Amino acid sequence: MVNMSNRETKKDVILIGAGVMSATMGTLLKELVPDWEITVFEKLANAGEESSNEWNNAGTGHAALCELNYTVEQPDGSIDISKAIKINEQFQVSMQFWSYLVHSKLINNPQDFIMPLPHMSMVQGEQDITFLKKRFEALSNNPLFQGMEYSDDPAKLKEWMPLIMQDRPLNEAIAATKIDSGTDVNFGALTRMLFDHLNSKNVDINYKHSVDNIKRTSDGLWELKVRNVDSGQVERHTAKFVFIGGGGGSLHLLQKSGIPEGKHIGGFPVSGIFMVCNNPDVVEQHHAKVYGKAKVGAPPMSVPHLDTRYIDNKKSMLFGPFAGFSPKFLKTGSMLDLVTSIKPDNLLTMLSAGVKEIPLTQYLIQQVMLSKEQRMEELREFIPNAKSEDWDLVVAGQRVQVIKDTVEGGKGTLQLGTEVITSADGSIAALLGASPGASTAVQVMIEILTKCFPQHIKAWEPKIKEMIPSYGVSLMENPELLEEIHTSTAEILELREKELAYS
Repeated sequence: MVNMSNRETKKDVILIGAGVMSATMGTLLKELVPDWEITVFEKLANAGEESSNEWNNAGTGHAALCELNYTVEQPDGSIDISKAIKINEQFQVSMQFWSYLVHSKLINNPQDFIMPLPHMSMVQGEQDITFLKKRFEALSNNPLFQGMEYSDDPAKLKEWMPLIMQDRPLNEAIAATKIDSGTDVNFGALTRMLFDHLNSKNVDINYKHSVDNIKRTSDGLWELKVRNVDSGQVERHTAKFVFIGGGGGSLHLLQKSGIPEGKHIGGFPVSGIFMVCNNPDVVEQHHAKVYGKAKVGAPPMSVPHLDTRYIDNKKSMLFGPFAGFSPKFLKTGSMLDLVTSIKPDNLLTMLSAGVKEIPLTQYLIQQVMLSKEQRMEELREFIPNAKSEDWDLVVAGQRVQVIKDTVEGGKGTLQLGTEVITSADGSIAALLGASPGASTAVQVMIEILTKCFPQHIKAWEPKIKEMIPSYGVSLMENPELLEEIHTSTAEILELREKELAYS
């Protein structure tokens, strides 16, 4: 028998999930409309425990500085950098907002969540070297990618990435680009900081509370059926606006909402596995995020990279990700997640995707079957003398790739980025998808606010511009503003530089 509670509340906003997306949405709203009442429900015991957790993502401040899949070679041999420009500008928005929070003393100790770290792209073989050179030429003339260097000189490459060049044959064709304005971001630490801030602003944060259902009431509000995970007690909560930011768990709740915009959408879960170096002497020899090229058929989240990371103020090194498969939509989800997400309205969409994505399925099967030694062989493409005993396997977070019908791709097209679904009246929004995700959280949340609160945006604009000086402006076309923003955001990175110098 369900234990019903008398607790029923009506709030302005309910945020589902205590990850970086809800943290960002809540923080923006508290700055824009401090008197709005906001409630958060998270089924786990703490904030940032799923996709936002530092062990469940790559921690790359995705600015398209090193990710080769954001720059596509066209049939005529030219390089399309439009996606790289868009992602870089979106990351600049996040940097401005974080800088505002630090300068306004709304969050402290930025050195605990962000640090400067060179971003590099590395390729092997003449064909890929030609591509990298063309990519460098296309990007380095753009103000957003100022300071990028290219080299195919083994001596210079040894200076940039000593561990990768150690014991490598001298006649091997290898090249890299390097840009020092990259970052390593601990999204778990950032999420926890933002929720501490929200807690101080009287936001009602409820951990160990699972949202089991969501439906429209006759007066146009949204009613949530919320279960206390420990006691089993069920509560009813209503709100004018609901944001579903529950990572892989968002799809089921979107379907339960019944909004037409949520129809014909499916999800395909992909898990990641990283190798973590357990030898401090080896860790010390590498100081960068180095991205390679994805294998044919691999999803974008499986681009191989060797990353320096700072987690709990300790330097570590990760390699991966290797793709895995689990039918769960969250690490803490159910084995039935995939099956229960298939509905009459998205069945054909999912079946069409299954036919289209046979190479992806084959790739995932092949990845799941890899032994540790086979994974070590892939690592040795980056570190030729890597020793098996120096590396451990860590299972990263689950990502649910969105499948939907599109004009360009037809029925059952796999979407490889971050997807936002909003109702026609703007009363509910859900965030689905994967990379670049957390890095572009601020831009994505601003877009949701613009779409869902058109009646407020004009009044909010001055405050938004205070928080994000580039709001409504192309940084690529305004190099002076870009320079000002770099100066402002550099201050939060310098704190980390100073800390490292003293340690």
